[in-house]
Amino acid sequence: MDIDRDMLLEAFSAESQENLDAVEDALVALETNPADDEALRAVFRAAHTIKGNAATIGFHAVAEFGHVFEDVLARLRAHEITLTTDLTSLFLRAVDVLREAIPMAVGGAAELMPMHVAVLRKLGEHASKAPAQPVDHASTPTAAPSGDDAEPDAAVGAHEPAPRLEGRTLRVDVERLDRMLRLAGEIAISRGRLRDMLERGAGVLDALETHREADRLFLDLQEQIMQARMVPLGPAFRRHQRTVRDVALAHGKEAVLIVEGEEVEVDTTVIEHLRDPLTHMIRNAIDHGIETPAVRAQRGKNTCGRITLRARRDAGSILIEIEDDGGGLDLERIRAVALASGIDAARLRDADLRDLIFGSGFSTAETVTDLSGRGVGMEVVRRNIDLLRGSIAVESRLGHGTTISLRVPLTLAIIDGFQVGAGDQTYVVPLDAIVECLELPPETGDRGAACGVINVRGAAVPFLRLGELFGAPTSAHERQNVVIVRHDERLAGIAVDALYGQSQTVIKPLSKMFRGVAGVSGSTILGNGRVALILDVPALLREATLRRDASQELTS
Repeated sequence: MDIDRDMLLEAFSAESQENLDAVEDALVALETNPADDEALRAVFRAAHTIKGNAATIGFHAVAEFGHVFEDVLARLRAHEITLTTDLTSLFLRAVDVLREAIPMAVGGAAELMPMHVAVLRKLGEHASKAPAQPVDHASTPTAAPSGDDAEPDAAVGAHEPAPRLEGRTLRVDVERLDRMLRLAGEIAISRGRLRDMLERGAGVLDALETHREADRLFLDLQEQIMQARMVPLGPAFRRHQRTVRDVALAHGKEAVLIVEGEEVEVDTTVIEHLRDPLTHMIRNAIDHGIETPAVRAQRGKNTCGRITLRARRDAGSILIEIEDDGGGLDLERIRAVALASGIDAARLRDADLRDLIFGSGFSTAETVTDLSGRGVGMEVVRRNIDLLRGSIAVESRLGHGTTISLRVPLTLAIIDGFQVGAGDQTYVVPLDAIVECLELPPETGDRGAACGVINVRGAAVPFLRLGELFGAPTSAHERQNVVIVRHDERLAGIAVDALYGQSQTVIKPLSKMFRGVAGVSGSTILGNGRVALILDVPALLREATLRRDASQELTS
């Protein structure tokens, strides 16, 4: 396969993903409002584009499927058939088939899978008034195995949405690329001037000034690149409309997704990390939060529940809220489950009780369902948000609903860090997690101890000695400092030997060998060429709290 063919297939996959997303969004909107002619036209345009592109490239099985899909849409547009819940489910299953069939075709498959043929036949039944005959196409099987052929409806019911044609592609405005190119040219000129000055032995001040100019241009280029990676949250939010629709339908509930702040932009990598947490929280809201229509009617609510996804900028981070108008968290039920699990929850505050829902294996569900009951989903949410260096807060009113707030950074590529030293090693603490830096009082105990407690304006704050935690050689410093950090409204300290100050930190991922190291989220290269580890503040805070609690139990 030559390079032009590769580029063509890559463009086809990316455009198909966008068109399938548009079809899915429009179908969910059309089911809610069948009179929405614009939504129907949007489905028709996108389906026609996919069919035409597939035929042009030579993917005849995909083109045939798209053609039958288009025939059913034509009958719907001509008002020969009516859009029902079952027909919408069939359309959405057809979208899933295309999501599976297109990458298979790109990979060389010439035929549809039997389960795809079953859906194709169901579409064919709706495409004509007479029962559809098996599709006779050179690249499409004419018969499916008896299991698939006997129960074609099985492919149309409630299901897991098919994986999307995820490709790491990004659309960038040409003008922005032009600005990047101009900046790159100016940097090249500045570097040439600096090299010439060094070769001629020019004065240090002149060379330093030229270096500062090149540095300014580089920062401008870096800013342009970071801006190019920013994408709106709207498409990522709207794709969950399908999840809400399918999950609610499968469990006998009614729910609608409301999206607010879809124009807010965030780094594309952050969106990738948010996908699973949002899915788990939306499913959890439907299963645990939204009541059945009968119960909602008894409580004086609209029988259709509302789940709201909203986003807004807040200083240097993004605040994302997932709000439902369901039954809210039953804190007494959470307390009872915690006590039965061996957790001393009798004196826990409401905020601590709400935080328990993110614990490993914790679930208030009385039975295990296809959605919940194993206490895994919300643990995944906590872990992914921690990886984003974000935080979670939960607010709930029994009978009125629950709101989960996620605060995440705008980007994962570069952070403002604060360099500290322990022994002969340098570490980086994310600046947005730091509250203050204090001198560690000598009365805090043996400096060889791994942990302790410091009094911060009347509050007892646990701290860890970084050198002891990572096995760094004992420092000769007479005095240590403690960096007070915050996560989820909790404080902890990190005792270090030296404070080196603020710096912009380019994050490098850890190799597989070091990914399991507790308390470390990444690495960076320092100006002197050495590697510095970036500290995982949530993990360190939990470690400090656990060690403090263990120490208190031993002394009690």
